[in-house]
Amino acid sequence: MTDTATQTTLDRLYLPGLVVLTASTGVVDAVSYLALDRVFTGNMTGNVLFIGFSLAGVDGVPLLNNLVALLGFLVGALACARIIRGHTHASRLPSVNLVLLAVSATVAGVLGAVWLAAGSLPEGALLAVTALLAVVMGAQAAGVRAAGINDITTIVVTSTLANLAIESRLAGGRGDRWRRRLVAVIAMGAGGALGAFIIRFTGGAEALVFAALVMLVGLLLLDRARRREAEIRAAEQPAAP
Repeated sequence: MTDTATQTTLDRLYLPGLVVLTASTGVVDAVSYLALDRVFTGNMTGNVLFIGFSLAGVDGVPLLNNLVALLGFLVGALACARIIRGHTHASRLPSVNLVLLAVSATVAGVLGAVWLAAGSLPEGALLAVTALLAVVMGAQAAGVRAAGINDITTIVVTSTLANLAIESRLAGGRGDRWRRRLVAVIAMGAGGALGAFIIRFTGGAEALVFAALVMLVGLLLLDRARRREAEIRAAEQPAAP
């Protein structure tokens, strides 16, 4: 199998897990924006803009919440990157990456369960949930990078949309990756819509628990992909003399 063919095959193994994690981000951001006072915990572009709007004196845009989310995301990404740096595996995705992603999903689930049990949370507790969710999403962003598919970062689709247009046949490009890009965009939107639906008819806590379950499904798919990749790479190794 050629290097290009191997790369394409391996990409296809990881795509389902990454797409599911992208959908989970849509659910999480629905929770954070609709139930945690107009803040994103995954989409930091929106938070940077909200911070700017708030500093300009726009009413109804919370400064503290968005600053907390931005800092939490950075802490999560930095800490996760520090922990996973230097680790290797027979596949693209080292075991430590998967463990950290599992811990992140567990934290999201615990937050949702505590919130659900409490029924309602005071302002300070909601701010703490915002911070921890942002840490979770920052850790996810760092944890999935080893999968090596830049089109699907799982936390944002702006660059995915840009690449979809720039590299399309209409723009004179090859248009060879349009399906994965389009699916990632749809997954994010579908996750956001589903999260908003759950919040509308039940609440933010229930939506957050659901998001954690979706994350776990994505992790199971990534684990399956890495196991399959390890098998493929082992099969391609030359036989011992």
